[in-house]
Amino acid sequence: MQTSQNRATRTFMDYDSISQAMDGICRLYERKLKDLNPANQNITYDIADLYNFIDGLADMSALVSVYAKKGGNHDYCENSYQSFDHSIQAYLPYDRQWIKQRTLQHLRRMAH
Repeated sequence: MQTSQNRATRTFMDYDSISQAMDGICRLYERKLKDLNPANQNITYDIADLYNFIDGLADMSALVSVYAKKGGNHDYCENSYQSFDHSIQAYLPYDRQWIKQRTLQHLRRMAH
């Protein structure tokens, strides 16, 4: 992620799963809200607010480890500890829209 046009603000984060990464994005936004509202102990937000945060960043993408499934198709590895074929080890880049969709799915799972 990159918070401004200044390349010095580029930051890389590593997570063991997509779920942990989406949780990490939510925590980044929550930390920003706490920094902006230090006196407010009860901060709430909705998905549109989170999407605005993501869209307001200069850059955000996800590099996701993939592995081969039977039949040659590829899928992203939800858990980096799963066994995968190292001969085809690769990282697929995903954009903000994918991140927003996966974050919404993650939050829905957490709510149930």
